Amino acid sequence: MGDFIEIQGARENNLKNLSLKIPKNKLIVLTGISGSGKSTLAFDTLQKECQRQYMASLGMVTDFLSKPRVDSIKGLSPSISVDQNLTNRNPRSTVGTVTEVFTYLRLLYAKLGGRPCPGCGTNIKPSFENDNIFAGDLWDNEDVASSDAAMMEGSLTESRQIVCPACKTVLSELTMADFSFNKPDGACPACTGLGVVSKPDVSVILEEDKSIPDGGVTCWDNSLTNYYTNAMIAAGKYYGFNFNPDTPVGKFDRIQRDYLLYGVNSDEFKQHFPDKKPPSNALSGRFEGIITAMLRKYADHEVDDHAREKLEKYLVRHTCPDCNGARLKAESRMITVAGEAITQLSRKSLDELDSWIKQLPQYTTNQGMIILQPVLNDLADRIKRLVDVGLGYLSMERPAMSLSGGEAQRLRLASLLGSGLTGVLYVLDEPTTGLHPRDTDRLIRVLKQLRDLGNTVLVIEHDIEMMRAADCIIDIGPGAGRDGGTLVAAGTPSEIGACNESITGRYLSGTESIDIPENRRKPEMKLTIEGAREHNLRNITVDIPLGMLVSVTGVSGSGKSTLLFDILDKAARQRYYGAGEMPGRHDGIKGWEYLDKVITIDQTPIGRIPRSNAATYTDTFTAIRNVFTELPEAKKQRLLPRHFSFNVPGGRCEKCQGAGVLSIKMHFLPEVQVMCPACRGARFKREILEVKYGGSSISEVLNMAIQDAAVLFKHVGPVADKLDLLNEVGLGYLKLGQPATTLSGGEAQRIKLSKELSRKGKGHTLYLLDEPTVGLHPHDAKKLISVLQRLVDAGNTVVVIEHNLDVIKTSDWVIDFGPEGGRNGGEILACGTPEQVVAARNSHTGRYLGKVFS
Repeated sequence: MGDFIEIQGARENNLKNLSLKIPKNKLIVLTGISGSGKSTLAFDTLQKECQRQYMASLGMVTDFLSKPRVDSIKGLSPSISVDQNLTNRNPRSTVGTVTEVFTYLRLLYAKLGGRPCPGCGTNIKPSFENDNIFAGDLWDNEDVASSDAAMMEGSLTESRQIVCPACKTVLSELTMADFSFNKPDGACPACTGLGVVSKPDVSVILEEDKSIPDGGVTCWDNSLTNYYTNAMIAAGKYYGFNFNPDTPVGKFDRIQRDYLLYGVNSDEFKQHFPDKKPPSNALSGRFEGIITAMLRKYADHEVDDHAREKLEKYLVRHTCPDCNGARLKAESRMITVAGEAITQLSRKSLDELDSWIKQLPQYTTNQGMIILQPVLNDLADRIKRLVDVGLGYLSMERPAMSLSGGEAQRLRLASLLGSGLTGVLYVLDEPTTGLHPRDTDRLIRVLKQLRDLGNTVLVIEHDIEMMRAADCIIDIGPGAGRDGGTLVAAGTPSEIGACNESITGRYLSGTESIDIPENRRKPEMKLTIEGAREHNLRNITVDIPLGMLVSVTGVSGSGKSTLLFDILDKAARQRYYGAGEMPGRHDGIKGWEYLDKVITIDQTPIGRIPRSNAATYTDTFTAIRNVFTELPEAKKQRLLPRHFSFNVPGGRCEKCQGAGVLSIKMHFLPEVQVMCPACRGARFKREILEVKYGGSSISEVLNMAIQDAAVLFKHVGPVADKLDLLNEVGLGYLKLGQPATTLSGGEAQRIKLSKELSRKGKGHTLYLLDEPTVGLHPHDAKKLISVLQRLVDAGNTVVVIEHNLDVIKTSDWVIDFGPEGGRNGGEILACGTPEQVVAARNSHTGRYLGKVFS
């Protein structure tokens, strides 16, 4: 019993009375077709029961935490789950702050930093007299404190003074706060430490050919339009300028435009009436101005995702002109250690930072090294753990909210490596996401280190190499959704490979695979990006053949995303949609005339709030609500489509406002969501739930897997067409109403892809995708590849960033970046067919692709 975690009768979601034994102190891969029940077993059953038992052991009330539907779990260990959900959406958080690497560097710069005297320019060197590591400083990790609380450090730190040896100018001694962009002591005053400034995009806010009543201000609804139209008429009378509401916005004179955009208290408007006191209320013409109000609201809701999301579509972000994106004030940027400012170090990759730390002792005194050696040792250990999990290409300045789910998960994994815990059950959700096959080998070594400490490592994974490295594989299936939830096979990799009933086993043994195309398409027309030199790109010129499936490959951080998304995507947005954001540095792009449009489908969330889901994003839910509205029972109750919406009052449960759950704040623990006691998780009022289509209520439809809903609505064209496309891209297992916040980046991307496929195109579209196979079993990846090939057959071009060797080998053309990440990348190693890339000498991709061909 002590050597196993024994599960009896697990019935959560689609699990079918599942019983199994999980060996302890082993590396176990939990695999199966996408949607087969792996996450339900690992997170909704094992991890949830661990959390419940842990809280009970602390004497906490757990009545609100429902026990998973399982008969028993014996031999359970304390658990730590590391999933791909991004919880840090604070724009102030960076890789450096969340890993504490930047915190250590701030301490080093406070102790070792040399700075020019503002009086005479003499370089003032650090002094270690009567010093120890914490004297005069508070050790603060700026990702722990809230931004507001962190702003108080200046009043908490007692700063000493030093004197310039040349001119006797008195200066405050450097502290950690001087190098923090989250505190007024160090932050650039122009951008308050964000590194960027947001400016409203007038071309998006105003429709110049329309009057205000006709919708000339896009961010106003009807009530605001009427309200502010009256205010503008009153202002015209108050100030004595003529205002005709029917005049198109584009024909406003300077006074009218300044009033509309900046408001009565702005310098822009006051210059027209310098001696006139602004009106006291809206009835007299008082108005804040669209841009002024927008910037105020954006600042007020810095960490409110929902509010920011609504405002960001009207804003364009620019690099701060004062600090050039460095976030720190000018004085802090002038302080150097070993010839480098802390802002320069922030731009280096973690690999490069490791090299800098190793040569640091030669730049300080023996006394300084005695004090700082423990800090340097700890810092070097932290960086090594980050490099070991395949994140050496990241820079400290990289915003935390820009990380992929896989990168965020590996950051947490690196911190766990340093904890030294034993006897723990680690549950990880596809940690190889976003990793090149070369880096997967490193990650496997890290997971084995965790195992060898005396831990059980349970990994949800589809990667074949990860499976082959496992001590044990548990295969759940055989299918997805209602066709899954059973134990297909369990054993060593060789035992699973010999099990013909296991789809995973057949791919593992090679008896089933994704075929290499017999013929590849030939390049004819091309799109050429000239002189690309953004980030680490080395002034390269790249030809992208059109009318083909093109894979852009290379190790993590080699420059793939920079080329496609920072340069090509942003340039396309400017050309086709008039976007204001500037593309990355390049000389030009030739070949636009061969394309009608460019569509980017990346892994950004389809929504940042739980109310967003696959049904609402693809407009499927609108069609479903219309179906319910036409039912006899709905007509009898005089119900409208809005009564079947969980987002507006009418038919939804008002206790939970249509969420189906209530959030409970926990001391020292994440919020816990519990079922709404009023609607029991059904989201709607009782009378709404009485209306049924095919025997299912609107709530039951939202809880259906997409593949089941497709059967229910197969005779309803507008619904069936959208559901069939979601099925085709490998999302049949998803519940229609599954919150967007729980979706992986790959799932969000495939939902976007299905929405694009539902639109009737005429060909000549360039699609840019970012690792679309993330989270897919090889069997499901096979289906997605056929969808991408169908897009190309229709006359389009599909360019994908990919590490999946099955996608790469089926591509018509491969562009391989490298040779490494960060500053050691940014070059094109090979261009051509997959066979030609295999022949490239320095290509890591070619080496692993060669194994597939052989």
